Amino acid sequence: MIRSLLIFFLITTMLFCSAYKKPFRYEIKAEPNAYVHNNRGLDYLKDRVYYAAVQEFKIAISLSPSTQASAIFYNNLGETYMFMQYPDLALDCFENAVKLYGLNFKYYINLANCYKAKGVDIIKIKEFSTSQDVYDRIKLGILYVNNGEIRKGINTLDEICVTEPDLLITPAIKQYIKEIIRNNPS
Repeated sequence: MIRSLLIFFLITTMLFCSAYKKPFRYEIKAEPNAYVHNNRGLDYLKDRVYYAAVQEFKIAISLSPSTQASAIFYNNLGETYMFMQYPDLALDCFENAVKLYGLNFKYYINLANCYKAKGVDIIKIKEFSTSQDVYDRIKLGILYVNNGEIRKGINTLDEICVTEPDLLITPAIKQYIKEIIRNNPS
């Protein structure tokens, strides 16, 4: 009897005095982690560690694939590919950035520069010149400027500013036109 009480006492004290804790419940929040990976990618890009930057941007995109923030991640990935001289890989990134958030003028400039680097700018000018879509007209104006047809580019972009004054991207287009005029006085 004493022996069984002793065993019972030992077992109960082991249960109560053991260091057993209920495991923590972890929640993985994709959005904050996506920003963390994007910022790491920017740090790697600043240090010119391009492969690591590409991987971090890809992780950020996979954590947040179809939000406005992922447009930033796609643009950063595209810029990294352009630094690495891979315009073929960058093209898809810039197109996704414009598709996800078409109100950032920098995305259009990067896309036009990528078209030029790939050598498809003339084809795209022909394609966009038949389109009446405002965003295609923005691309067309930038492509004209990049190809040296500055007057055509300014006229195309100015036409957008006149016809679409309430568009959120219009102030950036006006600023771009002012910069082009300032840099090319003729």
